[in-house]
Amino acid sequence: MTQTQLVTAASCLRSARMFNLLAIASTLLAASLFGLGQLVADKKLAFLPMAMSLPPIMIWLAASIFVYASIAHHPDLTVRHYNKWAGYRYYAVVGTLTIFSNDLARLPTGWLGVWGLFILALVPWAAYDVWKAGRENWRDIEVIKEAH
Repeated sequence: MTQTQLVTAASCLRSARMFNLLAIASTLLAASLFGLGQLVADKKLAFLPMAMSLPPIMIWLAASIFVYASIAHHPDLTVRHYNKWAGYRYYAVVGTLTIFSNDLARLPTGWLGVWGLFILALVPWAAYDVWKAGRENWRDIEVIKEAH
């Protein structure tokens, strides 16, 4: 016995954009919290900006694995393509900055420069992919499942 399931074009578009949109949101939230921490911290609380900004990055890093895995076997190959490159981009930027951020923070720009680099390396490219996914010709897909 076989069953057919319809995957709508809107669902494909939403899935293609999901990783990028959540990566942008978590990055901008973390950077905003860093800026807020800079405003309220004094010399005794110098760690506050980092303490405020890292949880959104860490939470999204963990949650992104589940988002990535849930979309990795989507029936539409174009959705998989957008998901794959969004994951490559995010994990490369976060991994590189994890390794080099302490060294980069010693430059005259400090931690503000590290966050600026993070935003510049991730947000414009991810936003471009969100825009590009909106211009794709998405179509409904029928998935045939065999019941056992």
